[in-house]
Amino acid sequence: MADYYQILGVSRDTDKEELKRAYRRLARKYHPDVNKEPGAEERFKEINRAYEVLSEPEMKARYDRFGEAGVSGAGVGASGFPDFADIFESFFSGFSGGMGGQTAARRRGPVRGDDLRLDLKLEFTEAVFGGEKEIRINHMETCGTCNGTGAKPGTKPKTCQTCGGSGQIRRATRTPFGSFTQVSVCPSCNGTGQVIEEKCQTCGGGGNKQVTKKLKITIPAGVDNGTRLRVSGEGDAGGRGGPPGDLYVYLFVNEDPDFRRDGINVLSELKISYLEAILGSSREIKTVDGSSELVIPAGTQPNTVLTLENRGVPRLGNPVSRGDHLITVLVEIPTRIGAEERQHLEELASIRGNRTGKGGMEGFLGGLFNK
Repeated sequence: MADYYQILGVSRDTDKEELKRAYRRLARKYHPDVNKEPGAEERFKEINRAYEVLSEPEMKARYDRFGEAGVSGAGVGASGFPDFADIFESFFSGFSGGMGGQTAARRRGPVRGDDLRLDLKLEFTEAVFGGEKEIRINHMETCGTCNGTGAKPGTKPKTCQTCGGSGQIRRATRTPFGSFTQVSVCPSCNGTGQVIEEKCQTCGGGGNKQVTKKLKITIPAGVDNGTRLRVSGEGDAGGRGGPPGDLYVYLFVNEDPDFRRDGINVLSELKISYLEAILGSSREIKTVDGSSELVIPAGTQPNTVLTLENRGVPRLGNPVSRGDHLITVLVEIPTRIGAEERQHLEELASIRGNRTGKGGMEGFLGGLFNK
């Protein structure tokens, strides 16, 4: 994802004025009504999205903490960028010639709740086979006492007397460019057009309250590090009748002492003695499905990879299809041997040397492990 600070060309500790100057400069340059070059419109959308997030302290704090997932519930409208009236108002410090009514109307309308992010750790086998997992989240829910109005039960919000319910304060101003109407958010109702005289005691007038909730989510088989699950409607509650946001669960898989993963294949290692490598054997090994018998052919070379088919990870979205379990064989050569064992090995080396023309222990072992 693009870095919002990089898009606007500012540092993380920049102040509001510097942020606003950077935004205005770039918005003038890339506005589609001004710049007809290819890619200007997409660039303009990115600039507005970045400024929308970084100019609001709460959204900026969520972005700094969670990245795009922390602010993905907030948008800039169906078009992807504000109309020219909004930019015009920004350039001239709120002088919009009466165009600000649409902005205030949007502010008073339903607001979608924020999306939330939860990082969830899984054990290796949980990621392989999936299943149900219980999680606990803290999110905002609509207050049941006031049904989201923020007003004490038995009362209701009243029309703001300062702005008459419009959510705006207008002031006519004469400038060298002509007469303009300065439109600003009503300070009494904060642009909502309504004032709560008796606040709900449960939510303090906010209409929402924070609650801790337990959820059971289904982990699909075959997930891996970074897999993102979307739980619809489990983000923060919306405002003024708006829909709730979503919960995004990011999965991280703990390391396992026995297994590693390569795509949909499971990898492990098996140590055997040099005699098992020479003569062959059968060993009980651990797989993600439990214990299984592995046949080691005679003459197995060091670092040979043996395969157990269909014992790997189910393919995400198609659990019927599975990868394989690949076992790398490590042959242990003893650093010390007893006198009797050495005698037998030297006898074998002598016999093999006579057959191959390579005498001595070196020729014997070299011949065994480098056929």
